[in-house]
This record gives sequence, structure tokens and C-alpha cells, in this order.
Amino acid sequence: MINPIQLEFSYIKRTLDFRFDAGTSRGVLKTRDVYWIKAFDPKNPEITGWGEAAPLVQLSPDYREDFEEVLAKTLRKMTGERWESNADAVLFQLKSLISFDLPSIRFGLETAILDWLNGGRKRILVNEFYDFQQPIPINGLIWMGDREFMLQQIDQKFAEGFECIKMKIGAIDFKQEIELLTYIRSRFSADQITLRVDANGAFSPEEALNKLQLLAELDIHSIEQPIPAGRWKEMQKLCRETSLPIALDEELIGVREKEVLLDNLQPQHIILKPTLVGGILETQEWIRLAEARGMGWWMTSALESNLGLNAISQLASTFKPKIPQGLGTGKLYHNNLESPLEIHSGYIHYNSSKAWETPA
Repeated sequence: MINPIQLEFSYIKRTLDFRFDAGTSRGVLKTRDVYWIKAFDPKNPEITGWGEAAPLVQLSPDYREDFEEVLAKTLRKMTGERWESNADAVLFQLKSLISFDLPSIRFGLETAILDWLNGGRKRILVNEFYDFQQPIPINGLIWMGDREFMLQQIDQKFAEGFECIKMKIGAIDFKQEIELLTYIRSRFSADQITLRVDANGAFSPEEALNKLQLLAELDIHSIEQPIPAGRWKEMQKLCRETSLPIALDEELIGVREKEVLLDNLQPQHIILKPTLVGGILETQEWIRLAEARGMGWWMTSALESNLGLNAISQLASTFKPKIPQGLGTGKLYHNNLESPLEIHSGYIHYNSSKAWETPA
């Protein structure tokens, strides 16, 4: 190893407050804990790398009561390691050092170390989003709630110029959800507005096929995770018989044998949340395997702060995405970290003229 680097690590916890009650089929979120990982060399204090570990409640393999203790222990261990000044080498080293069962910690460390290697400028990878301010198309997210709240969000997304809308379903009466989607289609054709829906596993296997047929009649682009994860036999049948393309989301979490899952279930699309599937290296592998099988994919945030969202946006940008990604979560919180990330007319932008707030 040439000129190995030894870094020290610490973290800052912040509880983010949602601007509204964020409804999903698994319940309502009001706050979100994130942990900002700091990478630094005491001999070179002017450079600081930052990453984010943000395990998602009820979903992340490393969402656990002792998470903070595990994080602190892991960072102490990493302080004793030496790193090459090469991004690929760092990613493979972290894969060997950080348990697969700690995906958000691995992602946070990947981001913090790569940021440090790039001079502590919040640049994680070589990418057009950061380097040339090339915007990325994103979907507008419609959160669950009562009919009026969802209708208000829909009208707002139209006014903001989104051409792809993703609506979370499964919390209110299905008939009302169909009515809301019908309202969208009455105003905009499939050529004008792309519609995605996300059931978060809310449908039972027995009812799913019929519901997918009703949704397909509205020219829906795809449905995320129609039935609960882990029901491989039922999901395989659904992916084979569906009239509506299926995008696997929660199904990927905690899966080590990626090829086995893709070959058995044969989904039309997969959705990648780096925080949940194990970080940059694991996400890159999922994409390689999906593309080799002709499966579509897109990347989304898992409700991280702007720090994590920036890293995911840069990772997505390395693949030069043409279809909308799920990267529109930066405005969810009252107390998010101020950043150069901006959303205009259905795109996320990196405005290099704006400064980052220092994590505290």
C-alpha cells in the first residue's frame, strides 16, 4: 500500500422534524434520526469528510436500539485502519470491514472517506451532477393522508412542473386512491405525466393481481412492492402474470444473493436505496446485474438529510440517468442541513454558488 492514510472518525446526531405527518402503509413518521459521520486527519484539520448513517425505522437491517453504541464502536475500529487514496480500493476495503448487516453505517463511511479524499468539498464521486451542475430528473412524491391532503399535493406537483408523479397507496380506501389517480389521468395523458405508485407491501397476495389490473387501466408506469417482502413464491407469480410492471424495493433489503433473487422473481424493475442495500458498492452491483438481465432500475433516497441525498444524487449521476429518480426529499424537514441542492421543474440541481451548512 502506497502512502496509506489514517483517519479519525466521530459523529453528530440530529433529529429531523417533518414538515407534515409523513404517512406510509407502515405508519406515520413525524421525526427522523440521522447520524453524520465525520472523517478527519488531526494533522490536516482543514479537510473534513462527511457521510450520513440513517437507518430507517422498521426497514433498515441496522435499525436497532443500540445503533448509536454500534456506530461509536465501529468508528473507533475504523480509526485504526489505513486507507489507500483510491476510491475503488476504499469501497472494497469497507466491504471487507463493515458487516453486511450494517448497511447505513457502511454507506456513511463510504461517503465520509470519499469526501475526505476529494478535499472535503461534498464531492463523493466523479459525476456530472456535482462537477458540471447537470440536473437529474426526479419524480414528485405524493404522501399518504386523507383525500384532501393527497389532492392538494397532486395539484402542487403539477404547479411545480413535475412530469413524473409517484403516489404512495395502501393507507386509505383503495377506491379513493383509484379516484385520485383517475383525477390525474383526466387532466394529463400518459404522454404528459408518468404515474408511479408505491404500495410498500400493503396488498395481500390474494387481492394483488386484481388491484394491479385496475391500476394498469390508468396507464400507470409501475408499482413498487405490491405485496410484503419475503413472499417469493407469490411475488414470482405476480411478476409473471401482472399487467402492470412491478418494481421491487423492500424485497432487496438484506439480500446477499442478488442473482438468485433477480433470476427467481424476474421483476420488471428494481429500486435502489443505498442506505438500505449496503451503500455505493452494493448499489453498483445491483445495477450491473439488473442491466445484464434487461431489467429497469432507478435510485431513491431513504429520507436522508441533504448530506445523504447529495451522495445518492452523485451516485445516480454516475450512471447518467434518463428516467426520473426518487431524489426529491430535501424539502421534507424543518431543520434539514442547508445545502446547494435545489429542485426546479422536476429536476434536482446542484447550485455550486450556495454554501453547505456545517453539520452541528
